[in-house]
Formats: sequence, structure tokens, C-alpha cells
Amino acid sequence: MDLPTVAIVGRPNVGKSTLFNRLVGRKLALVDDRPGVTRDRREGEGFIGDVAFRVIDTAGLEEADADSLLGRMRAQTEAAILEADAVLFVIDARAGVLPADRPFAELVRRSGCPVILIANKAEGGAGMAGAYEAFSLGLGDPIPFSAEHGEGLGSLQDALREVLPEPDEDEEDEEGGKGLRVAIVGRPNAGKSTLINRMIGEDRLLVGPEAGITRDSISLDWEWRGRRIKLHDTAGMRRRARIDDKLEKLAVSDGLRAVRFAEVVVVLLDATIPFEKQDLTIVDLVESEGRALVIGLNKWDLVADQPGLLKSLREDCTRLLPQVRGVSVVPLSGLAGDGIDKLMQAVVDASEVWSRRVSTARINAWLTDATQRNPPPAVSGRRIKIRYATQVKSRPPHFALFGNQLDALPKSYTRYLVNGLREAFDLPGSPIRLSLRTTKNPFDKG
Repeated sequence: MDLPTVAIVGRPNVGKSTLFNRLVGRKLALVDDRPGVTRDRREGEGFIGDVAFRVIDTAGLEEADADSLLGRMRAQTEAAILEADAVLFVIDARAGVLPADRPFAELVRRSGCPVILIANKAEGGAGMAGAYEAFSLGLGDPIPFSAEHGEGLGSLQDALREVLPEPDEDEEDEEGGKGLRVAIVGRPNAGKSTLINRMIGEDRLLVGPEAGITRDSISLDWEWRGRRIKLHDTAGMRRRARIDDKLEKLAVSDGLRAVRFAEVVVVLLDATIPFEKQDLTIVDLVESEGRALVIGLNKWDLVADQPGLLKSLREDCTRLLPQVRGVSVVPLSGLAGDGIDKLMQAVVDASEVWSRRVSTARINAWLTDATQRNPPPAVSGRRIKIRYATQVKSRPPHFALFGNQLDALPKSYTRYLVNGLREAFDLPGSPIRLSLRTTKNPFDKG
């Protein structure tokens, strides 16, 4: 179903992200007291009662040079206005109408898009004078509102019902569901937003030479070779000891949440300085969360002239990341658009491996052979016995072993079993979980 689109705009720090969170019913957008927290357009499915819509949170409108970071943020907001079926223009009722509000009210009015004027922060009747002052903007009657406390939702519902087109219910998702969820993560300035812009074919995400531009985890719907994909761009992840800014701590936690909700995670490395300590830490995080994994070597165009480099980096990956042995390592250039098809094929393949199920008969045939070739060690003169194995679930593949004294099984032997499972059942790169379940039998003499 194609939902109508609503864009939330206004100068910085009037409560746009708080309103966005209220409309989508979850704390998706970062919120802080300081202005300028939101930089990219963030999208979600909003609803008030029976009125459903796609809602876009935007960066605060500010006058700035077009080539500056603020200028590029403004361009993103203007693009959201052009895309919208309706605009929620937000002012701070307590501050009243400020000179900065007026040129942007004019911008919204010239767009020709229906505008609903929101006088936010008017809880409990506060700021009513500022709400009345908003009449001077020429955008119609303001709705006194409190995004923080949910006051004014009924009036906003009525206003949206009047201006929004009916949703198009003709389009059905051929595959059902919401598509394959893919998160793009990595250190700051690895080129995540540039890559996603190239994937979807438009300058949808804010990019630039400055590290750390992306703060929110941004979700985008995309289609690759007829398959629905939900892409999540995330803020760059730095070492915790170097994160002393509260806002960046929020952004990093937002990225962690994107990893947990993803099915496949692409860890994007800078090919000019790959496998930094922080890269390895991020891969560890993805593996511990049990997500399918692909490693992208971005900016490959800068190092492609070095013969044998790709082979060397793949060997480094095997040595440094044994817990995801066989993971796909894909060279690409987000800026030039090279390697995107190979990356996406690796993503689809990783998803299939992650979801794979193996029959119990095949697992036990493998187990018999593995324990005969390399029997488990003895503990206090009594040999550990592994009697039976089965796969208890997938996504990621999770196997259970049953036997006696399994709690004494050394880590080296469990690694031997995990590597054997990976090789025997073609599970490259995926996290593998192994549960050891000791069977207690009082008549068992070992």
C-alpha cells in the first residue's frame, strides 16, 4: 500500500524530532536540547487514529552557503518538501514567531504543497500568545500542540484527513513482508552514506568530507533485481573511550539498534586503512548479535592498482576474524558505483546461509565421522561422549550437542566442531551457535 507523505519542517530546535517520534509511536529519531541534532531525512510510518501516512523528519532550516554542511542539510529538507503530499510547519509557541521562521514559511508556501501550521510546546495552554502570533506567517490557522505530551493530536488528525490523498492500496508486495533488512555500519567516514546514495540512485543522504555527518540510523526502502531491500544507514562507530559527546553516544546506540534489527550487516571498511582495531570490534559486535555478515572494502578505486592486495586482505580477514571464517569480502567504490551488484549478491547469499537448516540425520552422520577422526578428550580418566546432535534453530544456525560431561569440553574442541559444521554444511561467514547439553543418567558407567 502506497501511503501519502508528510514532511516535518521548521527552524532548528522547535521539536520536529519529538513530533516525529510521537507520530511513529517509537523513539526512532535522536532528540536533544541543543539545536541541529537531525541532519539527514529520517522516514517512518506514522498514524493518528485511522489516518496513516509516511512521515519524514528533516534537518532544521537555516540560511547557509549551498556548499557548506548546513547548506547541504537545507537542500535535503527542500527535497523532502518537494516529495511531500503535506507539510507540517513547526514553530516554538513559547518563543513566538522569530525572524528566522519567516523566510522558511515563505519557502513552504511557494512550494504549493498543503501546509499545516503546528505551534509546538503549547502544553497546558502555555505559549498561546506565540500560537496566535503564528497567524502572521500566512499559513492558515495554527494548531496549538505539544509533541512531548501528545496534546493536539485530535486537531492534527482532522487537518491531515482534509489535505492528504487516499492511500493507494493497489500495489501489493509480491514477496510479502517488508523486504530484506540490511544495515550498513563502520567507522566514521568509511563512506556509508555515499554508498547508499549510489545504490538508490539519488542524493538521499547527506554526505561530505566531514567525519560523523550521519547521526541517526536512517531507513530507506529500495529494490534490487526485483527484491525488496530495507537499507539502514548508521552513524560511524568509534571506540567508546573516544566518545565523550552525549549526542554521539546516542547516535552509536542508534546504530547498535539497527544492527540488532537487521538480518544482514555490511561492515564497510576503508580499503586504504582496512582492519583497524575498531573494524574488528564492529565485526565482533555483529557476530555476537548473531547477524549475517558481509565485509565491504570501500574506496577500492584508490588502491586497485596494487597487485595481489585483494588476496592479501582476504587472508588477513581469515587470520583476524576466525569467528566468521569464509565471510564474503567485496571490493567496491561507493563514489564510482563499482561493485554494488557483487556486494548485494553477497548480501543475499549471506542471508540464505544465515537461514539454512540441516537435517538431523545429516548432522549425526557428520558427528560420527568428526568424533571418530578426533575423539573428545578424557576428563579424570573418563572420556567425554557426544551422543547426539541436532539443529535447534536458524538465523543464525544454532546446533545442540547431547552427551555426558559436555561442560568439561575444552574450547579448542568446540572450535573444532564449529569449524567442522561450517565446512560440512557450507555455512561460510555466518555466526554459528553451539549449545552443550549434558544428559544425566545414573546408570551410565561412561
